[in-house]
Amino acid sequence: MNAFVTHFSFDFRTGIRNTTLLLMNYLFPLGFFLMMGLIMPGLNPSFLPVMIPAMVVFAVLAATLLGLPESLVTAREAGVFRSYKINGVPAPSILAIPALTTTLHLVIVAAIITVSAPLLFDAPLPVNWAGYAFTFFAVAVASAGISVLIGVVSSNSRSQVFWSQLIFLPSMLLGGMMIPHADLAEAVGRFARLLPATHAMNAFNALAMGESADFAAWGSIISLLASGILGFVLAVYLFTWDSHNTKQRGHATLALLVLLPFVAMMLL
Repeated sequence: MNAFVTHFSFDFRTGIRNTTLLLMNYLFPLGFFLMMGLIMPGLNPSFLPVMIPAMVVFAVLAATLLGLPESLVTAREAGVFRSYKINGVPAPSILAIPALTTTLHLVIVAAIITVSAPLLFDAPLPVNWAGYAFTFFAVAVASAGISVLIGVVSSNSRSQVFWSQLIFLPSMLLGGMMIPHADLAEAVGRFARLLPATHAMNAFNALAMGESADFAAWGSIISLLASGILGFVLAVYLFTWDSHNTKQRGHATLALLVLLPFVAMMLL
């Protein structure tokens, strides 16, 4: 337990001292939040009621998809995981600690956005704080699980960027943060249900902001939690200690199973 706490504390401080992680965890999401707050309400008045959940979802996606996998790939390529193995650090801890520390950073960023948005831009606060907190937890679990899995299955930094952007960019366009899900064409809207951001915004709107859901809000919560847990399980199963490790327990395509909960929601 002492080793876990020490590792957790070190990794948390790294998220502030490391310039890349500082950018992804704090500077990028908070800078984007300020920019959107100044621009979007004038262009699209319907953005203001969903500003807080939209910017919180953006912060989660930025910190996890753009920051978390990169740190795992870099550590593996630098041989850090080999030293962990020599010192008896188990693979689940190697994957869980960065996810936990990133989530803790996100709690801080979400609190900043939630407190400052009404003061700076007159954005409405959540009407159900329990629903707000639970939805944030579900989104964080899903995004962290998927991001850890991307970090494990990516063979190098280039492939990691590709897989991360393959989820991040469609989430920005189709995830309900900028364009409401109800305004999308039926085929596009059904495809958008493969994205964690779509379910995050659907659950936030219905369970926290007092808005109507575009589809089953609790189904979104269940699919987010199921995908996150499945992502962690698959990441541990597919984990390799270094890029030269030829002994693998499964093919990287097994990672696609992390989408099963979202496929079920899309079909239903």
